[in-house]
Amino acid sequence: MANIKSAKKRILVTETRTARNKAIKSEVKTNIKKVEAAVTANDKAAATAALTEAVKKIEMAGSKGVYHKNTVARKVSRLTKLVNSIA
Repeated sequence: MANIKSAKKRILVTETRTARNKAIKSEVKTNIKKVEAAVTANDKAAATAALTEAVKKIEMAGSKGVYHKNTVARKVSRLTKLVNSIA
């Protein structure tokens, strides 16, 4: 356990940020699953709507520093290709 005041604060801040990042990543994964479920059901309209929402969440996570920009681009690209494959 840390003894220095600044180190104790860093521990608290890290816990807070870890919890926030975990919640955001969970939300992103849920949105990705919704897109994949719509694609599996061959529902183009639902897949497109879910894709729009998922891309928004992924890009927001990227802007908050939860994901690296290349990770964001890769996730968006893969989802878009998946939705376009049911056309």
